[in-house]
Amino acid sequence: MTMYIKTISVTKSIVLRQIQTSDASAIFETIDTQRDYLGKWLPFVAFTHKEADTFRFIQSMVEVSGDKREHVFVILHEGNFAGLIGFKDTDRTNQRTEIGYWLSEEMQGKGIVTQSVSRMCQFAFEELGINRIQIKCAVGNLKSKNIPQRLNFQLEGVERDGELLSGDQFTDLEIYSLLKREF
Repeated sequence: MTMYIKTISVTKSIVLRQIQTSDASAIFETIDTQRDYLGKWLPFVAFTHKEADTFRFIQSMVEVSGDKREHVFVILHEGNFAGLIGFKDTDRTNQRTEIGYWLSEEMQGKGIVTQSVSRMCQFAFEELGINRIQIKCAVGNLKSKNIPQRLNFQLEGVERDGELLSGDQFTDLEIYSLLKREF
């Protein structure tokens, strides 16, 4: 049985492709070679020691069936792995989801994530019937919080000690949202 792999075209040079276990090597290599850069804001970096850890993470996502499965994509820039983007904690009953993303250091500053988030919003609102999308960004993570700000998400407030970073340090999270009628 052949499984359909969803792809979403963002621009001529940016494509989002549904994550697959075959992506484990590229994802792990990026994490492993950029631990200091990515680990500053992404708690999972500290728990990702081997490619097998990444493989198991992907496998746990792709083995979920039906309505419980989240849409998670690798970001490809000119055909090369650049990062990940996807929905998490989707609540289909209340038609809401959260977008999470990360990008390798050398791909920063090219508008890749901003354009990818915009396209994911379109996908959520037009194809998935989502009404509300939120993005949570650590208060000090300026590059990350610039994305919802550029895309006219509204700052709703701060979730105090919302995420545990490496080194057992909690960080506050800014909560941004965008509603379908505002898109």
